[in-house]
Parts: sequence; C-alpha cells; structure tokens
Amino acid sequence: MNRINQLFLDKPSGIMSIYFCAGHPSIHSTIDTILTLQRHGIDMVEVGIPFSDPMADGPVIQDAATKALKGGMTLRLLFSQLASARPAVHIPLILMGYLNPICHYGYEPFFARCREVGIDGVIIPDLPFSDYLEHIKPLADRYDIRVIMLITPETSDERIRFIDNNTDGFIYMVSSAAITGAQHEFDAAKQAYFARIDHMQLTHPRMIGFGISNRQTLQAALSNSSGAIIGSQFVSLLDTCPDAESAIIHLLDKLNT
Repeated sequence: MNRINQLFLDKPSGIMSIYFCAGHPSIHSTIDTILTLQRHGIDMVEVGIPFSDPMADGPVIQDAATKALKGGMTLRLLFSQLASARPAVHIPLILMGYLNPICHYGYEPFFARCREVGIDGVIIPDLPFSDYLEHIKPLADRYDIRVIMLITPETSDERIRFIDNNTDGFIYMVSSAAITGAQHEFDAAKQAYFARIDHMQLTHPRMIGFGISNRQTLQAALSNSSGAIIGSQFVSLLDTCPDAESAIIHLLDKLNT
C-alpha cells in the first residue's frame, strides 16, 4: 500500500507534516533534514523542488528556492540524493513543485523516477485539473504516486467534490487564497471555511496548510482536519538555526507553548 494511504489508516488524526525546499540551506543538507524530521516524530515530509517563479509561495520560501538554485540544486540531483537515502526513511515523502521543471524532465520519466526513489506523492500547485485528468493521472496511477490537489476558501463545493472523487491520498486545504507565510491566528472567515468543508463529509482525509506557525493555528488545523502542514516557519528557522536539529526543536517548542 502507498505510504500516504497507510499513514492515514494508522493515524487518522494529529498528523504533522513539514515542508522544506531541497538544497536549502545547503545543497547537501536535504537528506539530513528529512532524517532529522523523521527522528523527531514528524509523520510526513514535503520536499520542495526549487523553481525560479514559485507563484504560490511567500518571500520566505521564494528566498529558500533562490538560494537552492544558486547552490546548484536540480531535480536530477534531488532524485539521486533521495535514492540513496530512502532505505533509512520510513515516513511518506511528497515532492512539491511547479509544472515547468516537471515538464522539462518529462512527465513519464518524472513519475517513473519518483517510484524508483520512493516518493509517495506529488503536489503541483499550477497543474490544471483537466491536464491532470488527461495526462498526469494515468501516469501517477501506473507508478502508484498520489497527486495531491489543493483547495482554498474560494473553491466551490462542486469542484471540491469533483477533486474528492478523482484523486487519492489526501486533500490539501489551503487556509487562505493568499501566498504561503506565517499567521498569528485563523480568523472567523477561515474557521467558517474549515467548518464548511467538514460538513461536506468528503471521502478523503484533509490536511490544512499555509499560515501555521504557533499553538493557536496548529490547534485550529488539528481540530478541523487530519493534520497540519507547516512550511514557512520551518524554512525560516533553517536560515537562523545552526542545523535542522535545532530548527525542528525550536519549531516544536513554539508550537507547543
């Protein structure tokens, strides 16, 4: 069974997922970061493919991607690093990246290589759903890779149900239509959005991401979904802390106090 599906079967709630950009803070730090997160009990890791125009990302992740690209990180290098590390990594791994580098790599070679190196799912924020159905889903199904789709407060109920019926793994609930970045709390409008989606009783589990940076936002996410996805807050800590170990300890302390 795909490790993403297995995770949600084994742990229906309270899941913690962390995002960081491959090649940041250094070209050789990616695998150490994954192993460090696993050691500290993180349930799932999203590894960002650095791209020069990450339109859904805020300044923190944009800066990390820029540094990674300048440092020499490429998709091919990332795949080679992941291949060597997978035997020691037992948690689900998701690649999050934009369509351009994946298209340049080649759709089928990309999904085939994901399978080879032990990637369990991919998130492609700028992938049109029609292209997903026609070109990507057949390949993802062939190689047992889950394509995770995003929904926002502006996504209609009809489209959400369509996504629920045509994807697998989990649904990524973006907390707002804005770019990524830390938020102090989720306001009444976001809470209403969480409640609306909960009342839809979707088939697939949901994870909430974008803006989770403290105890308040974490608890709100955990109360309204199967778990939380934390990105910008951890990425910024990788810049200010001496290593991934210090960064995740600092993050977990902030989330629990």
